[in-house]
Order: sequence, then structure tokens, then C-alpha cells
Amino acid sequence: MSRTLTINNLTCQYENQNVLESLSLEVEQGEIVCLLGASGCGKTTLLKAIAGLLPLSSGTMSLNDLLLDDGNTWLPPEQRHIGMIFQDYALFPHLTVAENIAFGLEGISGDETQKIVRNMLELVHLDGYQSRYPHQLSGGQQQRIAIARSLAYKPNLLLLDEPFSNIDTQVRHDLILQIRKIFKQQGVTAIFVTHSREEAFAFADKMAVMNNGVIEQFGEASELYYQPSSKFVADFLGGGSYLLATKISESEFDTVLGVVSAQSKDNIVVGEACQLLLRPQYVQVTYDKSGVAKVVEQLFMGDQCRYVIEVNNTKLIGVATAEITVGDTVSVELEEKGVLAFL
Repeated sequence: MSRTLTINNLTCQYENQNVLESLSLEVEQGEIVCLLGASGCGKTTLLKAIAGLLPLSSGTMSLNDLLLDDGNTWLPPEQRHIGMIFQDYALFPHLTVAENIAFGLEGISGDETQKIVRNMLELVHLDGYQSRYPHQLSGGQQQRIAIARSLAYKPNLLLLDEPFSNIDTQVRHDLILQIRKIFKQQGVTAIFVTHSREEAFAFADKMAVMNNGVIEQFGEASELYYQPSSKFVADFLGGGSYLLATKISESEFDTVLGVVSAQSKDNIVVGEACQLLLRPQYVQVTYDKSGVAKVVEQLFMGDQCRYVIEVNNTKLIGVATAEITVGDTVSVELEEKGVLAFL
């Protein structure tokens, strides 16, 4: 698979402060990559740097072997052949849907323009909407028109900044699946920014979890979730609860629940205190009069319930296969293949 975007040791500064530092990233042709992180972590700054809206302080960036920026040579945005969809979609309110889609098309005949507009409307399932204006569309429809406009001139890379944040929660999931399907059908290479791990899991092929201007970990969603490289990544992608432990052998840890097998993610030596990450699905709770823990809270999640249990002043989150209630005494069983140890 050929590389579309290659970034090496990128550093960007703002008011003499590094916003992005020694950052590297490779995006393959046809991949959808998510830049995921909390506000202020640098994900939108990286998107702007890729678009050419922010110069590099050092490092290199190339697109399909075309040098975009190396700190000295800088290619302006209009020459990068990169599409960008902003959070508010940036549709022109005084132009019709057809005129919005055709806005970036230059040097082609009117008939060819109309053909491209028709194809784009068909692609985003909005045939017959060409004469409407943006204010006559729902948020989801405006989003699809913005995508149609960006894809009309066949960019080498498409950038999306918080693309689903203005979409009603009830239709967001369906829209994410629809747009992902369109991108895959068209072989679109895309990078999008979000702070929502749910959006990232549903839309992306790969995720880059960012923190303080660096990429903490980059890879497929399942890899980052099940094999996080740091406690920060583990917490950001779902976390759970932590159990204090002491390492007693290469893969065993002593806890208030007994000896637990876990995979070390940090360089933990025997005898050293650490924490075991227990995701709720790996903590099975069962009603037991002689159990070691007590249910102190029930968390209704819609399609399931989770329970906060307390054992020796430590609170953990788990699930139950049979109904239990607050105040019940319970036994706890850990599915140890999912337990991770961090310092």
C-alpha cells in the first residue's frame, strides 16, 4: 500500500512555545485516520499544519512524494490538493446546493460541471436537492453537501475538523456509518479530529491518541484499546478502575482480591507497587452472602448496568450476569487476560 502523507519530526511553535513537538505520522492511501485527544492537545494544530495554514518550525511533511513543508520550503494551501471540511461546514448561504458543490471546480465545461454535481448528489444520497439552499437542509444534510463539495475536485487528502459535533445525537451514528461507507467506496484518504472516542471507534481505521503536542500511540482501534502503550492512552480510550497491587513474579501481582495475573505495560520490577487496570467487562460480580465486596452504586448505561463495588476501601467497576442491588454483598471474579499493569 502506498503512503499518502508522511510527517517526520514535525515541530510547530506559537509565541515561541512548542505546540507540536517531534511528531511523526504516516497515513496510507485509502485510510481514515483519527486524531483523538482532549481540548488543547494539538490535534487541530496538526490538522492546520497539514492543510498549510500553519508553518512548521522544523521537520518535514510530504503528500504523495510532493514536499509540502520542511521548515524552509512551504507549499501554500491552494497548491496542496487537500480538501478541508470545517466544523460549521462553511457552506455559502446565498448559493444553492448545486452551486456550493460546483464552487471549487475550475477549467471545465458547464455540462461537465453539471455531471459532477449530479454524481456527487447521488453519491451522498441527496438527489433532487440541487436547487435548495443550506438553510433548507438539516445538519446531517449540510454535512453531506460539504463532503460532496470537497470530493467533487478529487483531493489527494481530505481533512475534517470535528465533523460530527453539530449533528443531533439521534442521527449521528447513522451518519457516521453512511459517510464511512462513501469514503471507502471512493477510496478517500482522510484525517479527522475529534475528542469523542465513540466517533473514533466507529469512523476510523486507525487512531492517533494525542497528548500535549505529541502522539502517545498510533494504530488500529482494537490495538490501542487492548494494548495501550501508556496509562494515559488506556484511560482515554475507556479506562475502568484501578486496583493497587505489588508485583511478585514476572506476570503475577498480589492484591486484596488475591494473586492476579496481568500484563505489564511499564517496566515494573518484582516487589514494586503498581496499579492494575480493570475494565468493567473483565470484572464479574456475583451475589454472594460471604463475598468480599459490597455494591455501593448502580450505573444504568441504557443497554446494561454497571456496578461500583467496594472491597477494603477500594472501589471497582464491574458487571453482573444476574440482578444485584445496592447494598448486596458480592464475590468478584477477574477475567485476567484483559488485566494490564501500570506504574
